[in-house]
Amino acid sequence: MSKARIKLASTDISKINQVCTYINDIAEKTGVEMKGPVPLPTKRLRLNTRKSPDGEGTATWERYEIRIHKRLIDLGLDERALRLVMRVPIPEGLNIEIEMLD
Repeated sequence: MSKARIKLASTDISKINQVCTYINDIAEKTGVEMKGPVPLPTKRLRLNTRKSPDGEGTATWERYEIRIHKRLIDLGLDERALRLVMRVPIPEGLNIEIEMLD
């Protein structure tokens, strides 16, 4: 059976969870088989910079971190369900990929 694989990625986990609940509601409404959301490993991007701009004084550091959360959803292929998924409101800062699998 063919299916659609949906990949979600964002720095804000609440946005991902919101879209996952939308997709889950669509799957329940249309009766399509859904697997997921599967949490993928969180990517952490770290940046360390010196606090003092000129190098004088004590060596104190600012530490910044941005986390990229990812989810994976497999959805049974149904034209009506896929059309509804395409209409899901996607918040700013959320990356979504939909690919068809055989």
